[in-house]
This record gives sequence, structure tokens and C-alpha cells, in this order.
Amino acid sequence: MSSINTYSGSYAIDASHSELGFVARHAMVTKVRGSFTEFTGTASSEENLQNAEIKVDIDVKSVDTRNKDRDAHLISDDFFDAENHPKITFASTEVTAKDDATLSVTGDLTIRGVTKSVTIDFDFTGEVVDPWGQTRVGFEGSTTINRKDFGLTWNTTLDNGGVLVSEKITLNFDISAVKQ
Repeated sequence: MSSINTYSGSYAIDASHSELGFVARHAMVTKVRGSFTEFTGTASSEENLQNAEIKVDIDVKSVDTRNKDRDAHLISDDFFDAENHPKITFASTEVTAKDDATLSVTGDLTIRGVTKSVTIDFDFTGEVVDPWGQTRVGFEGSTTINRKDFGLTWNTTLDNGGVLVSEKITLNFDISAVKQ
């Protein structure tokens, strides 16, 4: 495998072979997983990550937790307020190599109109030329955010003093991108 520093060019996320997911603790005892099914993203870089740039736009209404009532609640004003904030966006501000196979991406994450800087480490999972002649690269990463930092403050207290939805949310990324 080549070093991530040797890659250059423009890439587009293949949404049909990628996942942007999240995990939240529910009722303090279990985890609920979800994802967004509609998103676009691009990445471009010169060799040695010079002028590297990553941008992602997520359609909030595409949230899918395998429960229609919960999904409707998530896009309501209690959480994402999709009516007024239809997109979640990410724009990198710095992309560096931690080593030959790990990217550290810092950028501005905007949820519900609130922008915060986050850093995500991505493991490079490989490069392949697919059966259609396209060069495809893969990356996996995750980070944890506090949802309250982004104005997602709705909650309810449980009888035992805990809360229904955790403040800590883990964001998971499995990315397949095609060279343009």
C-alpha cells in the first residue's frame, strides 16, 4: 500500500458504498445506531497533502434509525430542526498525515446552524481499480461529540435519575471515494 502522502487529485464520495453513521446511548442502558442515507462529498489534494480539502453535505431528512417515529422526532425542532436547518455540513480546515496510513482531518462541522471544530482520524483502508476502471480509495474513522454543543438539547429524565438520550454521540465514517 502506498503512503497517503503520495495521493493527489480529486475524489467524490460514492454514497451507495459509504456510510455516515452515529451511535447514541438510549435510556442509559443500550445503544441506538443510525445513519444518513443521502449525502455528497468531495476531497482534493496535491501530493504530500498540499492544499488538501474535504467537503461533505448531509441531508438531515435522510436520517435512518430503523424506526420511523424516532426518525420523525430527530428531524423535528426538538433535535435537528430540518425545516430550518436542512443540511449538516463539514469543511476541512487542516488535513495532515499522522503516518503512512492515517489522516488527521480537522474541520468545521455545522449542525442545526452551530459550527464547531472537530478532528477525525481516518485509517486508509486501501486503493483498488474496480471492474469499471475507476480508482477507488477507502477510509474509516470516528470521533465523539457532545450533541448539546450543537444545540441538540432535548431530553427527558428517567425515574432512576438518568436521561433518555446521551449527550455523547459517536460519529462513524466508512468512506469509499472514486477518483474523478
